[in-house]
Amino acid sequence: MTIEELQKQVIAFRDERNWKQFHNPKDVALSLSLEASELLENFQWKTSDEALTINKENIKDELADVVIYALLFADEAQIDLAKAVQQKIKKNALKYPVEKAKGNKSKYTEL
Repeated sequence: MTIEELQKQVIAFRDERNWKQFHNPKDVALSLSLEASELLENFQWKTSDEALTINKENIKDELADVVIYALLFADEAQIDLAKAVQQKIKKNALKYPVEKAKGNKSKYTEL
């Protein structure tokens, strides 16, 4: 399934429930942030391995919510998400050239 197909499925789900009226960019962005925090909450006071072992199902659900809200935000803001990701990867490639960044966790300003 492509990003576009997935986005259409999410939008159809929303539209069947007449929720678009509640989905302005600000509120969708807030919801995206809240869902990302709920994803993060699964890791509180645990190692990554512990969290993934104990909370795998909830982590999947919260990650799905993050993606759903990202798709809805892209729709509301009229952003081609696939193109935006491709453009961001190109920008990151310039900031983090392989010869400087490979195996290095430093920020691009410190490479």
